[in-house]
Amino acid sequence: MPKIIIVGGVAGGMSAATRLRRLMEDAEIIVLEKGPFVSFANCGLPYYVSGEINQREALLVQTPENLKARFGLDVRPYHEVKAIQPENKTVTIQHRDRIFTENYDYLILSPGAKPFIPSIEGLTEATNVFSLRNVPDLDQIMQHFEEKNPKHATVIGAGFIGLEMAENLRKSGLDVTIIEKAPHVLPTLDEEMAAYVKNELIKNGVKVITSQSAIAFKQAGKEIILEDGTTILSDLTILSVGVQPENTLAKDAGIALGLRGGILVDEHYQTSLSDIYAVGDAIVVKQQITGEDALISLASPANRQGRQVADVIAGFPRKNKGSIGTAIVRVFDLSAASTGLSERSAKQAGLAVSVVHTSGKDHASYYPGATELTLKLIFNEKTGEIYGAQGVGMKGVDKRIDSLATAIKGGLTIFDLPELEFTYAPPFGSAKDPVNMIGYAAMNLAEVLSHTIQWSDLEKEVENGKIILDVRNSGELKSNGHFKNALHIPLDDLRCRIAELDIKKAYIITCHSGLRSYIGERILKQAGFHVQNLDGAFALYNTVKPEEIIHV
Repeated sequence: MPKIIIVGGVAGGMSAATRLRRLMEDAEIIVLEKGPFVSFANCGLPYYVSGEINQREALLVQTPENLKARFGLDVRPYHEVKAIQPENKTVTIQHRDRIFTENYDYLILSPGAKPFIPSIEGLTEATNVFSLRNVPDLDQIMQHFEEKNPKHATVIGAGFIGLEMAENLRKSGLDVTIIEKAPHVLPTLDEEMAAYVKNELIKNGVKVITSQSAIAFKQAGKEIILEDGTTILSDLTILSVGVQPENTLAKDAGIALGLRGGILVDEHYQTSLSDIYAVGDAIVVKQQITGEDALISLASPANRQGRQVADVIAGFPRKNKGSIGTAIVRVFDLSAASTGLSERSAKQAGLAVSVVHTSGKDHASYYPGATELTLKLIFNEKTGEIYGAQGVGMKGVDKRIDSLATAIKGGLTIFDLPELEFTYAPPFGSAKDPVNMIGYAAMNLAEVLSHTIQWSDLEKEVENGKIILDVRNSGELKSNGHFKNALHIPLDDLRCRIAELDIKKAYIITCHSGLRSYIGERILKQAGFHVQNLDGAFALYNTVKPEEIIHV
C-alpha cells in the first residue's frame, strides 16, 4: 500500500489527492497544509471585499472532515513541512509546537506561489499595506475595514488581481487609485486592447497612474511616494505586483530550480529527485506555442496538473503538454480576456507576426441588448498558425476567447476559423460569429485581398504623404468625431465619387469598425488605387488616442 504525501492543498494539491483516491483506493494519502484552509476559492477573494460574495463560508470549498468522509483523505491543516530528507524519503513537519517526521513512497509538492513583495522604503513600518493570496489575508483586510473605516484606497499593480481589487474596493465606496509600473494596465494585453480597460476604470471613478512605481511609504503607509515625486494619500493599500514560486522547501532539499526560481519538472511532473513530483504555480512549464520555459499561475492549469500527476503515479501515461495562459478578468461592466501570446511577446519570440482587429456584436445586432465586442488575433500570415487572441466587451468575450484557445490547443489555423460551427439564435450569437469573422479577416490578409495598417503607424504614414479616407456617414462624424485632415466620402457614394481621388496618391481607408472600409478598399484596389485599410478603424484608434480626434 503506497503512502503518498502532498504538500499544499487548494487547486493542484487537492486535485491530485482526490484523483489519487479514485484510482488507488488502498493508498494512504496525507495532505499537509501550513495554513488553516486546505481547499478555498482564492479566485473569489476580491469579491468578498465588496460583498458581491456575501458569505465567507462560500469561499471555503471543502473541509478536512468532508474530505475524510468522502475520499478517505488524511487532511492536516496547520501542518507545515519544514524539510525534505530525500535520502530517507521522509519529511519534517511542524504542527504548532510539535515537530515530527513522516515517511513517504511518493511526495507531491504543491506549494503554490507567494506575492512578490518589492523592496520599498518604509514598507515594514506601514500598517495599512496588504497583499491578497488566501483567506487569512482577506481576514486582515476586512479587519482593517472594520477598525479603520478607510476612505482612500490604493492598488499597486494593475494585473488581474489588482484590477479585481480596484473594482471591488470602488464598489465598497472607497476612492481608488491604481498604480502600474508598465506603460498600460493589464500588461498581458497589448496596449490598444488594454486601453478599453483603462477607459472603463476611469469611467467608474478609478484614478489610473501608469509608468510609475511606488518608491517609499511614509507616515506608517498613509503616504505613498512615486518615482516622479508625487505623493498619494492612502488609508488602505493593496500590493499586487505579481507572484513568485514558493520554492523554499524544494530549494533546501536540493531540487533543481529554473526560470525565476520555479521548480523544474519533466513531462511527467517528476522533479530532479526520485519519487518527488511538483505541480501548480510553483513549477516551470512550457509555453505551448513557443516551447519556451514559462511560469503560468492560473487555476485551470494547476487543477489539470494535479489530476495528471495522480495519473502518472497510478501508472497512466499522462504528459504535461504545457500551457498557453488563457485568462479573463471583469472590470465593472467590461470583460477582458486573452489566450496564447500577445503581439508584443510573439515579436519578442522572433515569430513572423501579423495581427487583425475586428468589432461586432455579442449577438445578433437586431435583437435587443446587443453590445460591442472587439477581438484581436495574432497569427502567421504564411502558415496560418494562430499565436494568440485578445478580446474586450461587455458580454460574450469568454465564449470567443475560449473558442480561440481551443483552436490554438487543437492546432487549427486561421483558415479553419470560418469553418467552426457555433450554436446560433438571435439571443445568443450571430449567424457569422465574431470568431468566424476574424478568421475571414485574417484570411483576407493571408490571401493578399487586403493590406492593413496598424493604429500605431497611422501618424507616421500620414506624415509620409498618405491620405486618410473616411467612409463613415456624416452623422457618425458629427456624433463621434473625425480624423485630422481626412477626406470624407461615405461608402455608398464612393463609386460615383471615385473621380475625386488622385490615383497617383496612396490612401488609408477607414470607417467605424473596418468592415465598410474593407469594402471600400476592394472597390479602390480594383480601380487601380494604392490603398490600405486601417486595422480596427476609427473605433480602435479613438480608444487608444482620443486626443488625436477632432470633435465639432
